[in-house]
Order: sequence, then structure tokens, then C-alpha cells
Amino acid sequence: MKNIAFIGLGVMGYPMAGHLANAGLTVNVWNRSPEKASQWANDYDGEACITIADAVHGADVVLTCVGADPDLREVYLGEHGIIANAPKDAVLVDHTTASAGIAEQLGEAAAAAGQHFIDAPVSGGQQGAENGQLTIMCGGEDNAFTRVSKTLSLYARALNLMGPAGSGQKTKMVNQIAVAGLVQGLSEAIHFAEQADLDASKVIDVISKGAAQSWQMENRSATMIAGEFDHGFAVDWMRKDLSICLEEARRNGAKLPVAALVDQFYADVQDMGGRRWDTSSLIKRLRTK
Repeated sequence: MKNIAFIGLGVMGYPMAGHLANAGLTVNVWNRSPEKASQWANDYDGEACITIADAVHGADVVLTCVGADPDLREVYLGEHGIIANAPKDAVLVDHTTASAGIAEQLGEAAAAAGQHFIDAPVSGGQQGAENGQLTIMCGGEDNAFTRVSKTLSLYARALNLMGPAGSGQKTKMVNQIAVAGLVQGLSEAIHFAEQADLDASKVIDVISKGAAQSWQMENRSATMIAGEFDHGFAVDWMRKDLSICLEEARRNGAKLPVAALVDQFYADVQDMGGRRWDTSSLIKRLRTK
């Protein structure tokens, strides 16, 4: 699986494609903004392609990391899309956080063309992508997953097949539901410590040794205390993800009262001008008088 096409060079896709090139694979890239693809080809040993068809021609694996469901339909479907132009038996892997429905639709379309589709959303943010330490949650066929595991492991710290197409997206929803509650809880805890005239840094140092410890506490508490919110996954993206979670919950009957509430808190942060702040900026809403 040495011939790779990578479609979508945003803050995640750009370094992910870079890890593949650095590993000596043949990588063709395409991006909606051609200058971004050209910049990538200057930074890494790979080729910037003008069209998706050019990028995926002859590819063993096609990887995508775009914005949302409409973007996936655009790059995968139609006569100029991935499915119509990638080789038969190619494995198509999508890293976009999207709906389970679109994953199932693309899986069916790929199968009809003799290809294999895996929905493989990631967790770990920009830092995880740059460091090659992403958690990847996959949905698809066992054989296809086995074929691409070595490729995906070049930027993964954890890689798991969760079930058929759509299962990766549903697992990512579980992740985002958990993260939303954790960040809000940590925000309230730090805010309470500040209002109680405690040294918030000392408080975190103590409680992080016990049951309150979390990844968010270890990696975001110091910047939250300092009021710095430029460390990764943006509020706009989190609201997109939570909207997917809430829509799926309406479909399957799950009750998500905390996730729905935190989604509205993120809407408040957007109204404060924080659309591009990272998700830990929930605390700024509490500090606002």
C-alpha cells in the first residue's frame, strides 16, 4: 500500500500527509485551495495535483480529511470524485468528523464500485496530528482495515476497528460528548477556585493526583488559568461535532442533556468573538461579568 492520495490539507490533513511522505510513501495531494497543495509539496516529498482524479489515479489508498458532510459528497461522489476515479479494490479512508449516515452512504457507493470504504475520524487535535499521535476510530470491513493499518499507524497512537461503516463516526460522537462535559467541569472548577481566592495552579496540582485527573486537566488547565485559548480544536468545529451528536441522539433516542447545554455555552463563546478559540475557552464565559 505505497501509493497514497491525500485529499484535504487543513490543520489536520497537512501534517498527516506529511508523516506519510516522511515514511517514504508515494503521496499525491489535492486541496480545494491549490496554493496549499503547492506549499505542502514544497515542504514534503510529494506531488500536488490539480484535480482529484489526478491525485487518486493509481492510488492503493485514498485518505480524506475535509470539513463536513457536504464536502464529503463533493469530493467522493460524481464523475470528478474519488469513487469514480480511484482504482477498483482501492481502500478509501475518511478522517473527517461527519455523520454516520454519510459514512454509510459512501460505504455503499464504494462497494458498488468495487472499492472499500472506512470511516476513520480522529481525536488528538492539531498537536496530535503534528506529532503523529492521533487516536483513530474506524468503521468498515475487517480485511480493508487490516490492509491500511500499517499506513494509518504512521500518524496514530491508537487505532481500532469499532464495527461496520458508520461505527467510527459514532465512536467519535461518544468522544466529543465526553469531552464537552469534561471541559465544562474543569472550567467551573478553575472558576470556583479563583472566586474562592485560591491559587488555581496549586489547586490543580493537588487534585490532578486524584480522581479528578483527566487529559484536559493535564494539558489545558495551565493555559485556561492563563487565559490562553489558541491551542488547537476550535469552538466552531466543536459546535459542528456536537450538532452531529445531538442529531444522532434524536435518531437513536439517546438523552444528552449535558452535551446540549454545553453546546449552548459554546454558542455564547461564539457570540463573544471566540469562534476560533480552542474548546477550553468555556472558562472565559464564566469569567465574563
